[in-house]
Amino acid sequence: MKLKDKVAVVTGGAMGNGLGIAKVFLREGATVAILDYSDRLGETINELGSLGNVCGFHVDIRDVKKVNDCMKAINDKYGHIDIVVNNAGVAKLETFMDMTDEVRDFHFDINIKGTWNVTKAAVPYMNGGSIVNLSSVTGPMVADSGEVAYATTKAALIGFTKGLAAELVEKNIRVNAIMPGYIMTPMVEGIAKDTDSENPQSVVDGIASGIPMKRLGTIEELGELAAFLASDEASYITGQGIVIDGGSTLPETMSVGV
Repeated sequence: MKLKDKVAVVTGGAMGNGLGIAKVFLREGATVAILDYSDRLGETINELGSLGNVCGFHVDIRDVKKVNDCMKAINDKYGHIDIVVNNAGVAKLETFMDMTDEVRDFHFDINIKGTWNVTKAAVPYMNGGSIVNLSSVTGPMVADSGEVAYATTKAALIGFTKGLAAELVEKNIRVNAIMPGYIMTPMVEGIAKDTDSENPQSVVDGIASGIPMKRLGTIEELGELAAFLASDEASYITGQGIVIDGGSTLPETMSVGV
């Protein structure tokens, strides 16, 4: 119960990594407020209700006014906000020269501006606590063709994390980033389908074969890391990007073990 009596905001918590984070947070005693615009939000809230105190807000994090209203409502309901997890994000594979400005801005508006909006709205209600941003190994460390927009935004979140950590230390708020490799999420499933619509599982198996641990991570494993960074156990950690990738960024060659 390392998060007992803590109030946590988790964006994009209706599915994928956000769902894993919400599950672990509830198990660790936190009250969780999920912000998501997915139609699955209601279903997720019902599913998580048996695990603890959870509520949901159907909101697009690009909408500054609605985000501000949500944070006020959460503070009015629970009296404070202790943890913010900026998990919501998008990824669309498209080569740089073929990418439209609309697709580029879609990435920037959600992955960067959305994170900015949520954080700026939440901080006034925080008296100490922790902010955890979901970056990626893609961008700061590695990248594949078709990932220019996604990689750019995820690299930007590392700069956002460090700059914000330096500013908010005076308010006793720690700011860190999680840098996942391949975690088995709907986003990865979507990428697999985009790559090979006939046999997406072969894409997942191919990804796993290139990871030293020979598997993709689970959303619960990522949730455990988020819970650690959000808890007092990480009280002397701020401004850092923590990699969780099964060793996928370790090999010096294209073939593991060569």
